[in-house]
Amino acid sequence: MSFDEMDVETIWMDGEFVEWDEAKIHVLTHGLHYGTGVFEGARCYDTEKGPALFRWEEHLERLYQSAKPYEMDIGHEPEELTAATKELITSQQLPSCYIRPIAFYGYDSLGVGPKDCPTRVAIAVWPWGAYLGEEALEAGIDVMVSSWRKHASSQIPTNAKTTGLYVNSLLAGEEARRNGYAEAVVLNKEGNVAEGPGENIFLVRDGEIYTPGLSESILDGITRDSVIEIAEDLGYTVHDDVSISRGELNTADELFFTGSAAEVTPIRKVDNVVIGDGSRGPITEDIQSTFFEIVERRTDEYDEWFTYV
Repeated sequence: MSFDEMDVETIWMDGEFVEWDEAKIHVLTHGLHYGTGVFEGARCYDTEKGPALFRWEEHLERLYQSAKPYEMDIGHEPEELTAATKELITSQQLPSCYIRPIAFYGYDSLGVGPKDCPTRVAIAVWPWGAYLGEEALEAGIDVMVSSWRKHASSQIPTNAKTTGLYVNSLLAGEEARRNGYAEAVVLNKEGNVAEGPGENIFLVRDGEIYTPGLSESILDGITRDSVIEIAEDLGYTVHDDVSISRGELNTADELFFTGSAAEVTPIRKVDNVVIGDGSRGPITEDIQSTFFEIVERRTDEYDEWFTYV
């Protein structure tokens, strides 16, 4: 669904609420030319207690941490961003939505260094269903290993969620879709598994769960962290600091993606190699069903993960 088809009218920008179509920047904005922005993607879920932001405090903390390597002063306190987000959701009567806070260097000069460029900050919310399709949550998706590699943390900070870095994700994801796959898996410079273009990846083997460690050039995903905690609470052994070779993907019992957008999405094929029996595996289903039970607040557990609107 395009934005023009959505009933959303307001964006918060630099401390003010503005009409959706008036949230504009200059064509010579620094962030547009050099990718000098940081952002977050979070979800608000429809619950029996009303709309609830999932792990909002952690998303905000990562936003501010992402700004540090670029010496970017966001200039607004977290409490202001939280209040603005709640007001956007309430005023537009959204029971559930996707939330996109972004901070970027704005318009002043256009050298590579952002000297005197102001930091612009905006928050938008809109309805957004399952990122990879509702049917993918049960049936799983087919993925391919991309020919594009994930950049190393010695080149660009991999744990900062930076706008410009997602060109790498775009190239990998579009390569996969051109070849008939729903999504890609990206390897790091050593040739080990890193992540998806916008997701972390988990592997199940012999009843235990594995996911690449932070040294593998991955983003430290907030849903990744949530799933690790959920899986351990369910009694599974989780190895969250490992290297996974490309070949291990093909021999896995189960694979799944996690992310704020992707939530918990099973992987049924890698490069046309069937994973397990080609359907959502039992451990993936256990974790996925528990995850949705939590985010829809059908349980009182993990209440500390939620900020109620």
